[in-house]
Amino acid sequence: MGKIIAIGCFVFLGFLGVAQEIEEGVPWNPNIRLTWADFKGKVPPAAEPAATTASGISYTYSANLLHHEVHLDYEVNAYFYPNESWYRPTLCDENTLSHEQLHFDISELFARKMRDRLERTSFSDDVKAEIRKIYKEILQELQDYQDQYDWETNFSRNREKQLEWNQKIAKALQEGQE
Repeated sequence: MGKIIAIGCFVFLGFLGVAQEIEEGVPWNPNIRLTWADFKGKVPPAAEPAATTASGISYTYSANLLHHEVHLDYEVNAYFYPNESWYRPTLCDENTLSHEQLHFDISELFARKMRDRLERTSFSDDVKAEIRKIYKEILQELQDYQDQYDWETNFSRNREKQLEWNQKIAKALQEGQE
């Protein structure tokens, strides 16, 4: 007999912010770039950054267990959350917008990384826990990478480093890897 498990998990990371209630996200699309009109959130009163992009990864899956062999169907996507993303018009320019777009693009790279991990993993009867562990590991790697990006570019102020990251992420997206 086969056993079907269907699970959904939706989490987002608010970079330079705190994860809040989940909203409808905008899926990453290679042909659509963010505009300032997409940033619909209110600037928090004590916030210091010029802008914040809330983006992250969500996944759903179903697992069919036959004779202790797990067959997995899954979907992993990167999302941008407009109502949790905000900017200060007086402090932001096109360079800032490019920086924020890259945060979203980095989320897509890690969605791809998770899809790759799921594809290469042989799951046991405890598929739910195993997928959750992979997801948590990917989220931690994503957060560390986003932090490194902000630190190296000084939140877009180091234009030379920003251009390096723009090229690095564009190349990774084109190659389909991180």
